[in-house]
Amino acid sequence: MELTSHAALTSDDIDAAAARIAGGVRPVVVAPADLPGAGESWFALEFMQHTGTFKARGALNFLRAHRDLATLPEAGVTIASGGNAGLACAWAARAQGVTATVFLPATAPAVKVARLRDYGARVRLVGDQYADALAACHEFAARSGALMSHAYDNPLIAAGAGTLMTEIHRRLPDLDTVVVAVGGGGLFAGIATAAHRYGVRTVAVEPRHCRALDAALAAGHPVDVPVDSVAADSLGARRATGLAVAAALRTGARSVLVSDDEIVAARRMLWAERRLAVEHGAATALAGVIGGVSGHGYRPTTGERVCVVLCGANTDPSDLAG
Repeated sequence: MELTSHAALTSDDIDAAAARIAGGVRPVVVAPADLPGAGESWFALEFMQHTGTFKARGALNFLRAHRDLATLPEAGVTIASGGNAGLACAWAARAQGVTATVFLPATAPAVKVARLRDYGARVRLVGDQYADALAACHEFAARSGALMSHAYDNPLIAAGAGTLMTEIHRRLPDLDTVVVAVGGGGLFAGIATAAHRYGVRTVAVEPRHCRALDAALAAGHPVDVPVDSVAADSLGARRATGLAVAAALRTGARSVLVSDDEIVAARRMLWAERRLAVEHGAATALAGVIGGVSGHGYRPTTGERVCVVLCGANTDPSDLAG
């Protein structure tokens, strides 16, 4: 795979990623979900992954690929992110023995800044918006020679995320449908590409007011969208990656939108009934099955075997008490 290519993701890319990150990530745990209307249903508990989200897979694949090609510079890696991608990049960099410089808005939560430093990252707080941090990150990469990473818009990142579906299929070979939340689309692109090979349908779920993929599919190409959702901290991309749009069109994936109220209800249900404390982004996938805007969520048919990906748990659980 070309390290900067944005051509369609392939199953071979995901196989290469699986081999590259073998032994470096935690195998996904799959647990029964007992969802109403589905013959059999499961949760993929990917929030138990290193750093608390699936993003560890893509970050490790990205850095190991560059290491193998001797394109990992002495200046290390840099990324602009106030959330899960920055944590994953810092963790993967530490595992590879290189420095990660992470740019965040000055408004970033102190707990995330502290955790990044625990991973050994150099943290730079710039401005009060992500765009400020991103501009500073680009300038730093150009000046220092550090390798620039991205939260989702890179084929190595997406291929690493797709290894999750390879593991799910290994555990559930007769699966019919996988349901996954979508932000910028790196996870979705990987999941949909791998699922298509196995004959598994992919359902993409987004908050109604963070609908980057849904809007891109309507337009026929990536477009900018407003971002306003309780799940915006992890699903708040303004534009879906072209890899995700191509994967959705190629695989015939179903797009579902959910309201913030449905996301909050799904998250609380996971806590009340399972004692699973996940972030709103992870609960969005479940909301797509049990809810859906105006009743247009994904409704499994009788006997359909469904797996819902719970992709992250970097959250404050204090509002789940009671």
